[in-house]
Amino acid sequence: MTTELRRLRNYINGEFRDAADGRTIEVVNPATGEVYATSPLSGQADVDAAMEAAAAAFPAWRDSTPAERQKVLLKIADAFEERAEDLIAAEVQNTGKPVALTASEEIPPMVDQIRFFAGAARLLEGRSAGEYMEGMTSIVRREPVGVCAQVAPWNYPMMMAVWKFAPALAAGNTVVLKPSDTTPASTVLMAEIIGQIVPKGVFNVVCGDRETGKAMVEHPTPAMASITGSVRAGMQVAESAAKDVKRVHLELGGKAPVLVFEDTDIEKAVEDISVAGFFNAGQDCTAATRVIVHESIHDEFVAALAKAAAETKTGQPDDEDVLFGPLNNANQLKQVTGFIDRLPAHAKVEAGGHRVGEKGYFYAPTVVSGLKQDDEIVQNEVFGPVITVQSFTDEAQALEFANGVEYALASSVWTKDHARAMRMSKALDFGCVWINTHIPLVAEMPHGGYKKSGYGKDLSAYGFEDYTRIKHVMTSLG
Repeated sequence: MTTELRRLRNYINGEFRDAADGRTIEVVNPATGEVYATSPLSGQADVDAAMEAAAAAFPAWRDSTPAERQKVLLKIADAFEERAEDLIAAEVQNTGKPVALTASEEIPPMVDQIRFFAGAARLLEGRSAGEYMEGMTSIVRREPVGVCAQVAPWNYPMMMAVWKFAPALAAGNTVVLKPSDTTPASTVLMAEIIGQIVPKGVFNVVCGDRETGKAMVEHPTPAMASITGSVRAGMQVAESAAKDVKRVHLELGGKAPVLVFEDTDIEKAVEDISVAGFFNAGQDCTAATRVIVHESIHDEFVAALAKAAAETKTGQPDDEDVLFGPLNNANQLKQVTGFIDRLPAHAKVEAGGHRVGEKGYFYAPTVVSGLKQDDEIVQNEVFGPVITVQSFTDEAQALEFANGVEYALASSVWTKDHARAMRMSKALDFGCVWINTHIPLVAEMPHGGYKKSGYGKDLSAYGFEDYTRIKHVMTSLG
């Protein structure tokens, strides 16, 4: 007896559609390793249709008032709250995340972020009009950029979709959004919900693989391409967008340093850092995965962190005692396993370092010590439940280790010395610095990095402004 697979579909111009050529992708539940749905493998014809719909809808949506767009976004937020259980169920199938944590840690922030951007739509700031040349008055208009091609990742499919469509719609743009090929279910459900609220063509979802995303970015219609993903994908998007000078918004990888000084409350730091490192199976660009601890407390800290790892549980989504679920897909399990298999002889696995069970893509909470700055696992993003530990002698070396990677998204400093915390936050070359905490985000503050972590900001008024363009208008008073 076979179970009938769910059939996910694209959402284009207010209706659900299969891929024009009928091609599909199998979608796997990472908690079981079993196929539960099929999703469209969209091609050029599907991308063309979505872009045409978004372009046709743009003039009317652009010309709507900020108050009108605010009402629409507030309705979307309310609808997401009303359909929370359905969204959670879809996301859990997508990712294998714990049900309870998805309900508490994702739905409330998503709804809050949509409401934030609803308010931001009515608070566009700019320089005052004035006479900067005799007989002439200048004003600055801030306008939407147009159609936005957006590509969301598989680690937070729902939330990253919100980070993309909410500011874009609030600013008056129309959207063509592609979820990851491994996690389309919750985005398709979002389309069902949003489609009942926005005019047709304003919000479109095209499912597919990398080639689908490439076709979206290379398409002549979008004025902007936004992607959250790997450094390699970001570089490819930037290269493609350069051919017709598209605006690009990139949120890429991370390798967050966690500087732990000798005056730190070790018990409290270990508790918070272990959660920030293992949450969502470490599949977070800001995860606390690279601990750099003062030599005087190194051994004590490593022992406490290894104990915390051993006590941290991974398992099935309905188990309320687990902190995280599986890695998202078989390729990601292979990547994480490869990092551990290739560890140099001087490295020591203090906890974990192995797959958990034979069903699904679960990996044990892992701590690795004895590492050097140029080791592969220190320099490259693992994107799994793996925390590395290095020791440092003084502030200068701590900063050298922290800044000595190609990523620059997030970081944290753990100390009771306020002046030291201020020195470190100034010198750390990362888009975010947390002090005595790691990983909290709020809608009002920007999220984004430097170097190979990309450019542009998510969340906040800065993220909203990224989806606008500036026009100077000058008029003669004569």
